[in-house]
Amino acid sequence: MADEDTTLAQLKERVQAFARERDWEQFHSPKNLSMALAAEAAELMEHYLWLDGPASHALGEDPVKRAKIEEELADVVIYALEFANVTGIGLAEAIARKMARNAEKYPVEKARGRADKYDEL
Repeated sequence: MADEDTTLAQLKERVQAFARERDWEQFHSPKNLSMALAAEAAELMEHYLWLDGPASHALGEDPVKRAKIEEELADVVIYALEFANVTGIGLAEAIARKMARNAEKYPVEKARGRADKYDEL
């Protein structure tokens, strides 16, 4: 599978099939999935704890560390996809709406090159 050749729908279907084959849907409530998603995000963040910006970029150059980071990122995305499956959220639509709202909150002419929150621009 490659990003260029795989649709979001295909990924959602694959994640759903994996859970169904194992009869895990009974455990996949929105509450449990949101908690699992947060836990996996924390595991991803742990790899970068105490690193400065340049060191955090360089971390991915180590093949062993990169493989671990990829696994944690995959876990985050898998739980997000399963959360969308369970709640019936259309991710493409939700992302499009959120990006439109972000574009309003962070207009290019005010936000370019700045890390300030939208109400501080």
